[in-house]
Amino acid sequence: MTNGAASAETSVRVECCDLCIVGAGITGINALFVASRYMSHSQKVILIDRRDRSGGMWVDTYDYVRLHQPHGLFTAGNIEWTLGRDRSYLATKDEVLAHFDHCLEVAKQRVRVDPYFGWALESHHETAGLVRMHCTSSDGRLMVVEAKRLIKAGGFGVVPNDPLEISSSRVVSVSPDFCDMRGDEMRSSDTPVWIVGGGKTAMDTAHALITEYPGREVNLVAGSGTFFSSRDRLFPTGGRRWWSGTMTSGIFTELGRRFDGTNEADIATWLRTTYGTWLTPTTGNFLLGILSESENETIAAGLNDVITDHVVDAVDRNGDTNLVFRSGSTKTIQPGSWIVNCTGYILRHDLPYEPYVSDSGAVVSVQPRSATHHLTSYMGYFLTHLLFLDKLGEIPLYELDAAALKKKSNAALPYALGSLTMHNLSLIADSVPNKVLLDCGLDLDHWYPLPRRIIGTTRFLLTHRRGREHLRQTLDTMRERFDIRCGPLSHGVAVGS
Repeated sequence: MTNGAASAETSVRVECCDLCIVGAGITGINALFVASRYMSHSQKVILIDRRDRSGGMWVDTYDYVRLHQPHGLFTAGNIEWTLGRDRSYLATKDEVLAHFDHCLEVAKQRVRVDPYFGWALESHHETAGLVRMHCTSSDGRLMVVEAKRLIKAGGFGVVPNDPLEISSSRVVSVSPDFCDMRGDEMRSSDTPVWIVGGGKTAMDTAHALITEYPGREVNLVAGSGTFFSSRDRLFPTGGRRWWSGTMTSGIFTELGRRFDGTNEADIATWLRTTYGTWLTPTTGNFLLGILSESENETIAAGLNDVITDHVVDAVDRNGDTNLVFRSGSTKTIQPGSWIVNCTGYILRHDLPYEPYVSDSGAVVSVQPRSATHHLTSYMGYFLTHLLFLDKLGEIPLYELDAAALKKKSNAALPYALGSLTMHNLSLIADSVPNKVLLDCGLDLDHWYPLPRRIIGTTRFLLTHRRGREHLRQTLDTMRERFDIRCGPLSHGVAVGS
């Protein structure tokens, strides 16, 4: 069937391409960047996303969100920002979305890209050497895409947070994704605010409220507590970049050396003490978030009350309004108080399992049920390189069901992901040109001057094989201990497909 034709029998539009990428967030844009380095301008990529533009979760998330790493380290491949701000600047939502547009335009200079925004992939199957996909648009149109290769870059599948469902009629329950904390509705009120959650969203929300409304009562219900990597220790500024701070690759290497699959409590203590900052006295969670000491101090000074527990409901009883916690305790709050749901986005919804590559090698799936790195952005970058180098069938990468592990041990999850990343990166380093590693702009080591990075990269390339067996044993221990999928693919991928 010809490209762009409509079937007489079905009146369904059919598009043909060399590669289809589903998902235009940071994962899909990295996959597109890599693909554009292997493909010619005569070849075509179809880029599909259910949203009306590129940007993934950044399209939907709260308006006052900012990057938690310096902006230049959030990109596709080695594409530089055009923002013209200080290198330590934390970009805003609008600035991040503008960079997504820029990355897309850079890719279009190398390969033909046809974006289909407002479309969703409904199903796909492989037949006669092609991947055939059925897609629907937001207004109900149908389309079939036939591609030689498919990259499903759904990432973490993040969707906006809904307000908490509560029983009380005397409080205002909202979500940052649908209610700007700096907007007119919040500004016209002076009643207390109760932030529910202890992660990055909660910290962003607390900081926004405390700095926007000095003196207003802001409270935090922080769950089991969270600690963050200290931005000051990871990203020293000015001349200190030459001699201070520890490169992230060094932290991951040390983490992999220390973690054995059973000692996550000890690892958390080491990581928190050496590189962390935190607000709550207990810190049961760590999900790779980054916070500066000054942000932490501002939030700590501005909070009225911090409760380490989990909100179950808010109820009206005998004239009072009470927050009800998982522990069974309650807290009387002022009628008219705001309850802001900041309980987080990552691994919140169940996704079906798919191997990171299909039997034929034609379909790559980038999502946390078959994680090969700690972040899906890295997965999009490295798996696409391996796809075009015909190496996906040769390298025994480990895949980890991160969603299942989170349910069984949230405490062990970040350290298992760290070991997974270092194990797989060791295998990848032996299979790709060094330029693949050097061009990964997501690598936080890029914060440091080139001489320090060269030393770090050289050290990794010379020593990475030494720790591979320990990392493998650690991951095998996680599989046995928690009865989760964690190991090489069980099927054999067709090499060179």
